[in-house]
Amino acid sequence: MFIEPLAAACEILDQVQIPRGEAVAVLGDGKLGLLIAQVLHAHGAQVTLFGRHEHKLQLVQKIGIEASMTEKHPGARFRLVVDSTGSTAGLAEAVAMVRPRGTVVMKSTVHDSVAMNTAPIIVNEITLVGSRCGRFEPAIEMLRTRRVDVTGMLSAEYPLEQASAAFREAAQRGVLKLLLRNQRGIRAS
Repeated sequence: MFIEPLAAACEILDQVQIPRGEAVAVLGDGKLGLLIAQVLHAHGAQVTLFGRHEHKLQLVQKIGIEASMTEKHPGARFRLVVDSTGSTAGLAEAVAMVRPRGTVVMKSTVHDSVAMNTAPIIVNEITLVGSRCGRFEPAIEMLRTRRVDVTGMLSAEYPLEQASAAFREAAQRGVLKLLLRNQRGIRAS
């Protein structure tokens, strides 16, 4: 149920070298942002997750990840910033937070045009890395060894017969993940 988004989070480790102890920022506290923060934390990075929902930020704070709801992000503090906001403003926020010659990993798939001043990217020699899917093996291993905690991200579980109610709930803002269970106890998401 979490293998594909967790694989996308793990993909960052295949794309960018992150030394242990490196201060890293993750923007966005949706499902992907929460998973990215946990993957980078498990790798040994010093992660700060920036989001807009206290209850979501608390999910990662309990495992030792710093989290912040501040609307004003620190400027040019991080060598690596991951944008998983899903918003058109996320990339500009990430660029403003990365140090000169730093890297911004773009995890958001925004389906609108993103108008942006490219001068800071060019002048500060910022590397932009597009990042999408990843290999399933590292994700499965992280779930198997419980190096990430997905239990707090489950909003509810429904029997398969109540699938329509589950889909209605899944459409609600703030719901991270729902499970559908068939009569044999097999789960699907």
